[in-house]
Amino acid sequence: MAIVAVFDVPGMTQAQYEQSAEKVAGRPGPVKTPADWPVAGLISHTAAPTPDGWLVVDVWESEEAFQEFGKTIVPILQELGVESPQPKIYPVFTVVTR
Repeated sequence: MAIVAVFDVPGMTQAQYEQSAEKVAGRPGPVKTPADWPVAGLISHTAAPTPDGWLVVDVWESEEAFQEFGKTIVPILQELGVESPQPKIYPVFTVVTR
């Protein structure tokens, strides 16, 4: 079952987000497609600044795929000095894309 993972990361900066995206993709520049992720199963990724940090909303094909990605992103965030956020996980009811 598909899930949505919502990360609200107080204190995270745009620079930290951009560095984490480059480390996830394994190359300079922003992530552009789900193929940039080191594990399969990402459906969508959205990131935005908030008044006090950063918000990330991902949709994954399954919670297992998301957990596998966690093995990659948690060490990256720790390396960048970002406190590991506890995402809110919800079952997906509908996904609409272009």
